[in-house]
Amino acid sequence: MAIPQRSEIDPPGPFARARALGPLISAAADTIERTQRIPEPLLSELHAARLCRMLLPRAVDGDEVPPWDYLGAVEEIARHDASVAWNIFVANSAALIAPFLPPASARAIFADPRAWVAWGPPDGTPARAVPGGYQVSGEWHFASGSRQARWMGAHCPVIEADGSTRRHPNGRAAIRTLLFPAERAEPIADWQVIGLRGTASEGYRVTDLFVPEDFSATREEPESRREPGKLFAFTMQGLYAVGVAGVAFGIARAMLDAFVALATRKTPRGLERLADSATVQAGLARQEAALGAARAYLVASLAEIWERAGEWSVIALADRARVRLACAHGIGAAIGVADFAFKAAGADAIFPGSPFERRFRDMHTLSQQIQARESHFEAVGAILLGHVPEVFY
Repeated sequence: MAIPQRSEIDPPGPFARARALGPLISAAADTIERTQRIPEPLLSELHAARLCRMLLPRAVDGDEVPPWDYLGAVEEIARHDASVAWNIFVANSAALIAPFLPPASARAIFADPRAWVAWGPPDGTPARAVPGGYQVSGEWHFASGSRQARWMGAHCPVIEADGSTRRHPNGRAAIRTLLFPAERAEPIADWQVIGLRGTASEGYRVTDLFVPEDFSATREEPESRREPGKLFAFTMQGLYAVGVAGVAFGIARAMLDAFVALATRKTPRGLERLADSATVQAGLARQEAALGAARAYLVASLAEIWERAGEWSVIALADRARVRLACAHGIGAAIGVADFAFKAAGADAIFPGSPFERRFRDMHTLSQQIQARESHFEAVGAILLGHVPEVFY
């Protein structure tokens, strides 16, 4: 198949809308870092540009864009501020629960043009099955974007009325996603970290919360979705990884561009101008190739898988593995580019307010997230060698 070129991938869709907001995002970056909130008017502009609805089904007024368009938009936002890009990627990822909800429930949540769902990863906190739904008390953490959210979620194993744990046919505990209005959750202000500070990925708790059955679903059964579409043939975890790769690419691109600008004017003590150094020239060229190749591999993978994806069936195991591999490789390449730019910039990189310091912190906070684990290569390698895992998303 023909691999989409960048001009075919991005404008005039979400990439163009993200690019138009670039100056506003950059101008708000210091405020976002300090307050851990996306301020007005930027928040309203992000909603008006529909950048929180890229992965939402058309049935609930979403844009349901191809994953490479989504990647490009997240990447462009991250060039200007990684925390905004991270929150946008998480909001879109959470919107992927919509195809699994009863249509009336999905409309109740996402008919609001400023709909935003936030949640933290499962932590073992159980929900108890009760007549009509679930009762839950507990706390979760790492809920990126929760300060902008109008709905929250909790991923819970389920305890049945008889005290047994609800299980999948393969014996694993079944995890149910429960959705509820954000005001029902109590925030826990615990996001004191070195990078991605503006994401406010803090904790939250609920006490004796009842969630109706119709406002629950599972992310673990791709075949149970209620909406067709090639986008939703990709697994939620796969599209999570695409979002993280987009943030990483954007940070790396911004740092590399900042280094090029610095190299044309900086002459380190006792050395020649950076731009005239053969060592710097070769290093820059290698990093440019590494970033471009990693991005091209991910875009090509997404486009080829999209072409053969069905409207209802989940993409094949080999394709799920390829998405995971391309994302893990891309994230690693982007981290390497950021490290090169930071080191090559010398002392200019260490001062707050430089084009490097915050981005370096943001990238190395991203590098600690689950999508950046080195173990992804082991899992994919096992599949390439013929091992069939019990579960692989």
